[in-house]
Amino acid sequence: MRILGIDPGSQRTGVGVIETDAQGNARHIFHAAINLLANDSFALRLKQIFDEIGAVIEAHQPTEVAIERVFMAKNADSALKLGQARGAAICAVVHRNLSVAEYAPKEIKQAVVGGGAADKSQIQHMVGVLLQLPGKLQADAADALAIALTHAHTRATTQRIGIPRTAWRRRR
Repeated sequence: MRILGIDPGSQRTGVGVIETDAQGNARHIFHAAINLLANDSFALRLKQIFDEIGAVIEAHQPTEVAIERVFMAKNADSALKLGQARGAAICAVVHRNLSVAEYAPKEIKQAVVGGGAADKSQIQHMVGVLLQLPGKLQADAADALAIALTHAHTRATTQRIGIPRTAWRRRR
């Protein structure tokens, strides 16, 4: 199974594709950070997200897609732009008849690093270790790969325990 992970952003959008086998082993296929800063308008940034994610889907043929859920930002304008970038990414995915799983930032950090308060450098390091990638990964691309890994782990756990993710409960 191939999983496309998307870390949406209004300046850079991270994309990462992994492949998993029946035993749950993950293998790196592709990753990149889509730089959106060269566009003259925000509308053109959204179009670039739509077009480039579509190109990644066509090139790597993922069977499933996962994206980071929007978090509340201190700046309302930033949160709005992030939501619009996320919407452009989701539209690119559903336009190609793929479904989208959503994960909260804390959930991604817990799945990849083991703690919900992990910082960017810890995510970059663990993604590199898990996928056996040399050198330091670009932060947005590492986040996208982390989202794909989270989906792979969550999917495997869901299949193993037989309970849908929506029915999982948090321990208090």
